[in-house]
Amino acid sequence: MSKPLTPRLKAILQALLVTFLWSTSWVLIKIGLAGIPALTFAGLRYGLAFMCLLPFALQLGSRRAIAGLSRRQWARLVLLGVLYYAVTQGTQFLGLVYLPALTASLILNFTTIVVALMGILFLSERPAALQWTGIAVSTLGILVYFYPVSLPRTELVGVIIVGASMFANAGSAVLGRNINRNENISPLLVTVISMGTGAVILLASGLLFQEIPRLTLVDWAIVAWLAITNTAFAFTLWNHTQRTLSAVESSIINSTMLIQIAILAWLFLGEGVSLKQGIGMALAALGVVIVQLRRTPPQELRRTGKETIRQLD
Repeated sequence: MSKPLTPRLKAILQALLVTFLWSTSWVLIKIGLAGIPALTFAGLRYGLAFMCLLPFALQLGSRRAIAGLSRRQWARLVLLGVLYYAVTQGTQFLGLVYLPALTASLILNFTTIVVALMGILFLSERPAALQWTGIAVSTLGILVYFYPVSLPRTELVGVIIVGASMFANAGSAVLGRNINRNENISPLLVTVISMGTGAVILLASGLLFQEIPRLTLVDWAIVAWLAITNTAFAFTLWNHTQRTLSAVESSIINSTMLIQIAILAWLFLGEGVSLKQGIGMALAALGVVIVQLRRTPPQELRRTGKETIRQLD
């Protein structure tokens, strides 16, 4: 008779499932972009995910919490929605029009490093020696991956767009951490309000600046899967795992996404990886893990784990 899974092992397996779902998002987005304009695509995904999460946010206790939000809190949540969903996700979808999925994910993987550096300025968090080592290793990995720099013009445009997405993602992570520290708002409300704000902006931008698409059944299936399974369900499951896993464990599990995306992109998109790119990718992922391996009090670990929800796809 087999032994039942321990709560920790169960949480690890659930977190790995979430990272797999998030990794498949990159492949599905690349496929969907063939028929759906980028901004409209992003708006549909997060708009539908918002509708899925809204009933939970409108429960009695949550309605009271929403009514009790101050103007300042509303302003900060709206700003988070603009920064994380409208800007970060919008530019991420746009960048995938020009870049292979693996290249885009590698650039965005550098977000953790930028967050550590921005923490010096905005959160008075000074990286320890181990974190500086991780920053150096991850930077070396990026340089190895792209050396020698000889990108076609279209890919260069993509690098610039995804680079902007990475900085916006880092800024939203710092803002989200600040909100989590200083505002007594549940992670669900933070997500629903910011996601709804960003989705409206993305959809409006898509209608204004891009063609109105005629979606096929396959297109709608991709949008629905991304919204319901890879966003609403994955968010809920990831949030559940944070009750058991530390922030370091969650970060290490999340770092496996780079490898998962590489395998999925090779299988379904035909994106190959050279030995040099593989080494660079491994160094970049290792550097991100090292940055997270700092000594952190248990209370901080639990808080940071909740913040991770809003930083991941």
